[in-house]
Amino acid sequence: MIAVMKVLVLARPFHRGPACLGRLLRRGAGGATYGPRGREASRGAGDKEVLRKSLQRGLVLSTGAFLVYEAHKLISGFAEVHASFKVEEVIEQADYLYGSGETEKLYQLLVQHKNSDDTELLWRLARASRDLAQLSSTSAEEKKQLAYGALEYAKRALEKNESNSAAHKWYGICLSDVGDFEGIKTKIGNAFVIKEHFQKAIELNPKDATTIHLIGIWCYTFAEMPWYQRKIAATLFASPPTSTFQEALRYFHMAEEADPNFYSKNLLFLGKTYLKLNNKKMALLWLSKAKEYPAHTEEDKQVQKEALELLNSM
Repeated sequence: MIAVMKVLVLARPFHRGPACLGRLLRRGAGGATYGPRGREASRGAGDKEVLRKSLQRGLVLSTGAFLVYEAHKLISGFAEVHASFKVEEVIEQADYLYGSGETEKLYQLLVQHKNSDDTELLWRLARASRDLAQLSSTSAEEKKQLAYGALEYAKRALEKNESNSAAHKWYGICLSDVGDFEGIKTKIGNAFVIKEHFQKAIELNPKDATTIHLIGIWCYTFAEMPWYQRKIAATLFASPPTSTFQEALRYFHMAEEADPNFYSKNLLFLGKTYLKLNNKKMALLWLSKAKEYPAHTEEDKQVQKEALELLNSM
């Protein structure tokens, strides 16, 4: 209704315009016309009347088409503004739910917008899909479907905006998750691509502690790789990915410096990495922090449990 009223308002200024044009056309129709002699000859009254009606009919059609076009632009613009407002509203709700640890509600909110072209919505949907897949209550088949869905959303987010740090980050995370379903060769082959996206994310947002942590996880994973997997990797790739626990530790500390106490899992991996390096004093410090970290999500609870088990084993 609002759009229709706006169209009517838009139409009013053009009442005078077409009338003026009509008068000019009528004067032209009654004036000289071109014929064989000197290119000017008189046209009969019937011909002039036909010409006048044809021109008026064309004018009405042209004016109507113009108004329809302008109305379409107005309504489209209004819809775009409304859509933009709606996207911002959904993102605000999504961030609130994410901060509250409402994983399932967050996913249900965002999956309604899975066909969106908005990068900010898409990477959040990828994150929500991935987080839902991580829940212990999610079945094995659902985990797989969610993992592949998350990768698709992250890929689309990246295609829409390659300068978005979060899109690079979540594409790397989701690509890593999918590797769990595709075997060791694919997982190792994807490792190079994953690290590149994490590095690009940090380049775009150097203060992002989460992405710095993820490179630490990448380093820890390949430092911990069992000998038989190293052998397979060496067979499949001329230069397989490698790292050390010292390198992983450096990234975990960099993440903590960027945003202290930002993530329970970073505290846990600081403790685990110090254990790998046989520094029990520092391992005790960081594992204790991980155990005492407030549990807002199921992942936090899992971190608390693992930290406690490691502390008891010490």
